[in-house]
Amino acid sequence: MADPSSPATILIVEDEEDVRELTRDVLEMNGFTVLESMDPADAIRIAETHPGSIDLLITDVVMPRMSGPELARRLRETRPALRVLCMSGYPESAERGADGSAEWTGWLQKPFNPDGLIVKVRECLPS
Repeated sequence: MADPSSPATILIVEDEEDVRELTRDVLEMNGFTVLESMDPADAIRIAETHPGSIDLLITDVVMPRMSGPELARRLRETRPALRVLCMSGYPESAERGADGSAEWTGWLQKPFNPDGLIVKVRECLPS
């Protein structure tokens, strides 16, 4: 759980460089600590070696070799309190979580604007 006196730490996993960089820049401008990866396997390594908490995972749903929901399941094995904001350019991806079994806390449709990103991030983080 995020300490209100310190910035939340967010792990971004996005294989599209432009989207990942924009997301990182917006989050850092809003005071968040950001870890980033373009690959789910690298994200698992980051989560295993990062000494502090990771409050939120922001991940693309569709990525090579491992989906965002699968990545979330894997990371929650060692970080069970991890909250997850999934994003995708494919609207049908959101419908997959309609039965309540989704691995995510929040959903962000691509393309998104900086304000929309921050609103969703704040909705996903504990108050």
